[in-house]
Amino acid sequence: MKKHIYSISAMLATVFFLVSCDDEDDMQSSANAKVNVYLIDAPAAYDEVWVEVLGVEFLPKGESEENGSAWITLGHEGEDKKLNLLSLVADNPFYFGEIEVPAGEISQIRLLLGDDNYIMDGEQRIDLTTPSAQQSGLKLKIDKPLEAGISYDLVIDFDASKSIVKAGNSGNYILKPVLRVIAEASATIEGTVLPLEAFPVQVSAIIDEDTVGTFTDENGMFMIRGLKTGSYSLLVEPNELYQVKKIEGVETTIGVVTKPEPIQLDLVVIDTEN
Repeated sequence: MKKHIYSISAMLATVFFLVSCDDEDDMQSSANAKVNVYLIDAPAAYDEVWVEVLGVEFLPKGESEENGSAWITLGHEGEDKKLNLLSLVADNPFYFGEIEVPAGEISQIRLLLGDDNYIMDGEQRIDLTTPSAQQSGLKLKIDKPLEAGISYDLVIDFDASKSIVKAGNSGNYILKPVLRVIAEASATIEGTVLPLEAFPVQVSAIIDEDTVGTFTDENGMFMIRGLKTGSYSLLVEPNELYQVKKIEGVETTIGVVTKPEPIQLDLVVIDTEN
C-alpha cells in the first residue's frame, strides 16, 4: 500500500513540476514583446553596394553595453550573408526575422557587419575598408518602449550614399555606415513612376529641411518609410532621357500608407532648330 502511495505522490509531483514549467514559460513569453526587423536602403550613385551583414543585437534599457551577455542577438540565417543594398528598394526590404525581447525599452540596436564589403563600378570591384571601430557593431540609440504581448516592426535604413567615403587621393573607399532606425509608428508614401524606360529613378520625400529618398524597382514602384505627419514634396529624378518632376502637397499621417496617383514622366524636349 505504501508503494502505491509513494508512486502516486511521485506522479503528482512530476505533473506539478511540468505544469509549473509550462506556466513559467507562458509567464516569461507574456512578459516579452515581439520585434520584426527589416533592412532598407537609401539611394547611392553606384551600380551595386554589397555589405556583409552578420546580424542585429538588442540591448534592453538599464543593461550595460559592456555586458556581452545582456545583448539579445538576431542572426542572419542565410549561408550567403552579403546583401546588395541597392536592391532593398520599394517593397523589397531584407527581413532579418522575428525575435522576442523583454518588455520595456530597447536602449540600443547594434548592426553587425563582416569585412567582405565592396562596391561595383561597372565590372570593377572596389573593396571598402572597414574602420576598426566597427568591429563591435554599429550602435543605434532608439529608446523605443515595447509593451508585453505586442508585435513591433523596426526598420534599419542604411543610407548608402552617405556611408561610402573616398579617402583623399589614395583611391581607397571607406565604409562608414550612416543608419537610422524607424519605429513602427510612422507614415509611408508608396507609389509608381512611369514609364519604366525612365529607370533608374530616384524619388525623394521633402518636408522642411528633411529629405528621405529611395529608388524605384523594375516595376516602377517605390516606398518611402519612416515619415512624420505633414505635407511632403516628392522630387522624382529619372535618367537623362526624361524630365525631373516635383509633386507638391503629398499628405501623410502616422500609421497610414499614402498612395498618390501614378507619376507620369515626360521625355526631355530636344531643340533641333539650334
